[in-house]
Amino acid sequence: MGDEKRLSDTVIRLMERGVSIPNPSSVEIGDDVEIERISKGGIVLYSGTKIYGSSTLIGSGTKLGYEAPVTLSDCQIGPGVELKGGFFKKSVFLEKANMASGAQVREGCILEEEANGSHTVGIKQTILFPFVTLGSLINFCDCFMAGGTSRKNHSEVGSSYIHFNYTPNQDKATASLIGDVPRGVMLDQPPIFLGGQGGLVGPARIGYGTVIAAGSVYRGDCPEGGKLLSEANTTGEKDFYPGFYGDIQRRVTNNIFYLANLLALREWYLHVRKPFFEVQEFGAELYEGMREKLDMAIEERLKRFAALSEKMEQSMSIAGRVFDGKGVKELIGMKREFSNNWSRIEECFARKYEEKTALDERNAFLEIVVDSVEKGESGYLATIQSLSADEKRKGTIWLQSIVDHIAGRVFDLIPSYRK
Repeated sequence: MGDEKRLSDTVIRLMERGVSIPNPSSVEIGDDVEIERISKGGIVLYSGTKIYGSSTLIGSGTKLGYEAPVTLSDCQIGPGVELKGGFFKKSVFLEKANMASGAQVREGCILEEEANGSHTVGIKQTILFPFVTLGSLINFCDCFMAGGTSRKNHSEVGSSYIHFNYTPNQDKATASLIGDVPRGVMLDQPPIFLGGQGGLVGPARIGYGTVIAAGSVYRGDCPEGGKLLSEANTTGEKDFYPGFYGDIQRRVTNNIFYLANLLALREWYLHVRKPFFEVQEFGAELYEGMREKLDMAIEERLKRFAALSEKMEQSMSIAGRVFDGKGVKELIGMKREFSNNWSRIEECFARKYEEKTALDERNAFLEIVVDSVEKGESGYLATIQSLSADEKRKGTIWLQSIVDHIAGRVFDLIPSYRK
């Protein structure tokens, strides 16, 4: 009876703050939720909404549970977000992001402005840039995706799409870079389209303007973009040796570039995005939540990359027993180079090179952003979209220098992987 009384008091306090709760008896608010982190303006909690977590933050105009019950745990939600049904944990949703019913958004996700998904979408450790759209019945964990310029011109993942992020050798060093950070942040790149009833086998790198045909399971890379890709399922039989990895150059290379892009994104968040958060309600808390999720993503990728390096010893042993020839010796040599240098590789991602790279270019670009704001642009999206192509290029050079510098440091340690 006491627990019910406390819950009733919490719901009453929310309603007194201006939160609309049409069916108060159906709404559950955890004792650890800080009421002061829930806005007073325009929030609607529909029947079946459950909110938990001391770090939960809910911005004005948010609507939870319109289509089906919502469970929310330790998420940070910006203004105007709609989560229409499903489970949401330790993720960030920026202004006007939305997800339809049946969603399962697990740890480490960032949905930037107006990113959205239709019904029954599952994501974890996934970062979606503004306007990116996921169709229905999608499993899209361990991805970064950008591209497009508006809600009418956006990157899209077709319905019934899968990002394959778990290998037969039971590793998840498989994150895919669909777009990139240095160009994607400028909100001016051609959209990427991943056709429905298909899949992408991670880790992959896909460039802007790429279309992967519906029904295709794509197993390669197209970082240059601008291509129509189609790859049928492979056929035929061959022996499978659990624990054996063949050519790992692509797998290692794509992990390097994914991590380097995340480190560049962290600099973008700190120097470009942070000031825009500081002028909005709960902005500082929302920014901290976003940075936390990005740090979680970096930590996750390093953990999975480390686990891959640990599997190389077994792979080399299998190769030595089962295969022979010059090509096999080269593959074993590459695996040994990766495994033996893992601690130094990991250090490259922790040395904060991103904070010291291309500072002149960074400062020049920041001056451009500040000048745009002073001329009257308001809001992050409007400010970035108002920049000229030449001004955006300066920012891209800064961020690409970070990616190239960090990746270059790693390739210096494992030169046989440098293409």
